Amino acid sequence: MAKILVTGTAGFIGFNLAQRLLEQGQEVVGLDNVNDYYEVSLKEARLAQLEGKKGFRFIRMNLEDREGIARLFQEERFDSVVNLAAQAGVRYSIQNPYAYIDSNISGFINILEGCRHNKVGHLVYASSSSVYGANTTMPFSVHHNVDHPVSLYAATKKANELMAHTYSSLYGLPTTGLRFFTVYGPWGRPDMALFLFTKAILEGRPIDVFNNGKMQRDFTYIDDIVEGVSRVIDRVPDGNPAWSGARPDPGTSYAPYKIYNIGNNSPVELMHFINVLEKELGREAVKNLLPIQPGDVPATFADVEDLMHDVGFKPATSIEDGVGRFVKWYREYYRV
Repeated sequence: MAKILVTGTAGFIGFNLAQRLLEQGQEVVGLDNVNDYYEVSLKEARLAQLEGKKGFRFIRMNLEDREGIARLFQEERFDSVVNLAAQAGVRYSIQNPYAYIDSNISGFINILEGCRHNKVGHLVYASSSSVYGANTTMPFSVHHNVDHPVSLYAATKKANELMAHTYSSLYGLPTTGLRFFTVYGPWGRPDMALFLFTKAILEGRPIDVFNNGKMQRDFTYIDDIVEGVSRVIDRVPDGNPAWSGARPDPGTSYAPYKIYNIGNNSPVELMHFINVLEKELGREAVKNLLPIQPGDVPATFADVEDLMHDVGFKPATSIEDGVGRFVKWYREYYRV
């Protein structure tokens, strides 16, 4: 039984991953600051599902707490760390940039230092499909250059990948970055489109449809994300012997460093996504068509070949199944 630190356990992905690891018999130490970026009651309800489960302990702390994080690593001696805590949201990064520097940069260096000084066997951390930024070659591959982010959120996630590589190179710390593609499902984030649309449609309010509905997203169901992450934890990178500085591959390294996409490998038009939701809810949405927002990209599409090759898994939940499960959860949770 391994002892695994999962940061962001009050969050959408962290909560679901902690549940999976506990089911596997792992010991999980959960960490979260339970901030008010979105409704705290939902975060507390997630934690309530975990509390009391065998092998789980929760610690409330900010990633930016340098002394607290250092002490936690010294006392616990984790086998692996999965860093999912971050200030999320592309649009919010335009309004409140400093929140992203504090959590995603300052917080991440504290995680790296904790791993470095306490011989953590593997650091797995959340990156984002947002790092592809201005790239237009589809599907997005981890072997593509990603030096043109279009939001500060994306820039901090790219910075995390660079920081992780530095620690893999300097200290031999095995690190794996996971670029998640538009995660959705039960217990999801209220600031994401599916949650916002569902709430508005049930309340009879119009929904804001950006880029006049001409968006494509590689919507990825939460169970597929969790399956991918749990497999990657056990797949410790050891360096790519074929890596060449003359032709540098961004997705691998001579150091114990790896990047994976975790996406459904099947982009969905936003209007089709809305149609599926309307059918599940039994109501038609009033659509407020708007231009694309600053920081948004028109399409995402994940190349998951490396994930399939290395861990034998590819997300495959259809949008119809995933949205249906979300709507069922939403009606039960909010009693509507």
